[in-house]
Amino acid sequence: MANSTVTDWETAEFWARSRTEMTSAYALPPAVYADEDFFGSEQVRLFGRAWVGVALAAEVAQPGRLLVRSVGGRSVLLTRSDAGLGGFLNSCRHRGTELAEADCDIANTIRCPYHRWHYSADGQLVAAPFFDEVPREDFDMTDYGLIPIRTEVWGPLVFVSLDADAPPLRIWLGDLPERLAAYDFENWGPASVPGGSRTFDVAANWKLLAENFAEYYHLPWVHPELAKVSRVPDHYRYQGPGMYCGQTTTPVSGEERDDWLTLPPAAGLDDSDAASGRFVALFPNVTLAVLPSHMFLMRLEPLSAGRTLEHCTFLFPPGPMTDAEPSAELRESFEITRRFWIEVNDEDIDICERAQRGISAGGAPPGPLAPRFEEPLNRFHKMTADLMTLPSLAELEIPRGDRPGSVDLFGSEPNPVPPAIERIQASTATGRS
Repeated sequence: MANSTVTDWETAEFWARSRTEMTSAYALPPAVYADEDFFGSEQVRLFGRAWVGVALAAEVAQPGRLLVRSVGGRSVLLTRSDAGLGGFLNSCRHRGTELAEADCDIANTIRCPYHRWHYSADGQLVAAPFFDEVPREDFDMTDYGLIPIRTEVWGPLVFVSLDADAPPLRIWLGDLPERLAAYDFENWGPASVPGGSRTFDVAANWKLLAENFAEYYHLPWVHPELAKVSRVPDHYRYQGPGMYCGQTTTPVSGEERDDWLTLPPAAGLDDSDAASGRFVALFPNVTLAVLPSHMFLMRLEPLSAGRTLEHCTFLFPPGPMTDAEPSAELRESFEITRRFWIEVNDEDIDICERAQRGISAGGAPPGPLAPRFEEPLNRFHKMTADLMTLPSLAELEIPRGDRPGSVDLFGSEPNPVPPAIERIQASTATGRS
């Protein structure tokens, strides 16, 4: 645990040095990463209120499948019925028993293991054994369906929110669906070859992993091989309005290493998407590394202040990689790409675990952020502060996006091949001037 007696992280004062403009912003205090009391509060105030990524849409695409997930310290169920996707608290309406321990097939019926109350896949109570032997006038089965939770899908992901006051997912995502629309993620899927998914148990706080993904200050020293294909001078901001942080590499380079360029690209990409890598940290717990030919998606599951599960999955556009039998050449290409990503992720895990040890055992006060490289962290920190301090998410202000041109940038010129959405914004701004 960090050497801290701070107990006021739900107050604005605790976050003040991280909520300033970028040129005067500091990193977050050690307690945010190392204090178990903070972690407990964060589970309630942040994960218990945000739109949290909990599963791939493909995992619950067919009726009869049930998923069990933990969100903000609560256990939830995800189901698919003829009525569509549903989310519910994992608790029987009789005496609260846990309905399922792990993902399973349910044949469209959820059965309580204790007293065998039965629920349909859309959460309706359909059987309460023996309640008709001594009828109760106050008992109507339609009143005792499972407790629903807010559940929505965007692209390849299922999100849930336990808070009625959280803005709709479309507001939370901001311009991200439009920004990434050309990739057509709804039709992307996992590879039909082994090795497409893997979970890592990481001895670091989830925020360290999200922050590490969002910034490229560490790139030359932690990832010397990655820096050959995702060169530091080729990084640009990739942020519109929405609860996310973004950067892009334009262009992705294949001159020294072509590990990201060995697979066939998606159809229909414009000149910017076809040449770039898009890296988006979707607040709070999902990261998307999108290349023209594939996506490396990571969902973070916090277990404690110093432990996180990384659920990593490769997704591909419709085509030979999602066919039943990819060719031997494609399998080899995928293995090159997969191995490179795992090597990069191993380097990230190692440095984040080292950061966790330094924060927990050393607890040095937070230092200044580097404006050129760490602006996405400042954006991430402000979103974290909002979730931890706002009394209601009805008051949440979605971060605005970068304005067209270089006015919001630090130390770099505008992207030479900007995304389509930014070209449209720049054209509109010019037309107004």
